[in-house]
Amino acid sequence: MRIAIPLANGKLSMHFGHCEKFALVDVDVETKKILKQEEIEAPPHAPGLLPPWLAERGANMIIAGGIGQRAVALFAQQGIQVVVGAPSETPERLAAGYLAGSLQTGDNVCDH
Repeated sequence: MRIAIPLANGKLSMHFGHCEKFALVDVDVETKKILKQEEIEAPPHAPGLLPPWLAERGANMIIAGGIGQRAVALFAQQGIQVVVGAPSETPERLAAGYLAGSLQTGDNVCDH
């Protein structure tokens, strides 16, 4: 599984579409281990661009703080699951929490 996490200053960006970078974290869901992580520059913000862009990079899950409902639907069309309301943590902590079943999520901080 490849998890995409939008970043700002090395931690989860609360505003998905306006992040600086994405962490792409490859995980083994069977052993619950992080296999590899890389950071890539986010493309310029443009509506509808990120779902196919992240799908092309192998992402099949996103851990987000805030993300619009239309974006969630567009990611679903690409076969990408979205976890919403995650805290501003490092990609390693978020991925490990997800794998352990202990990732605490709250409200979607995005209102569009």
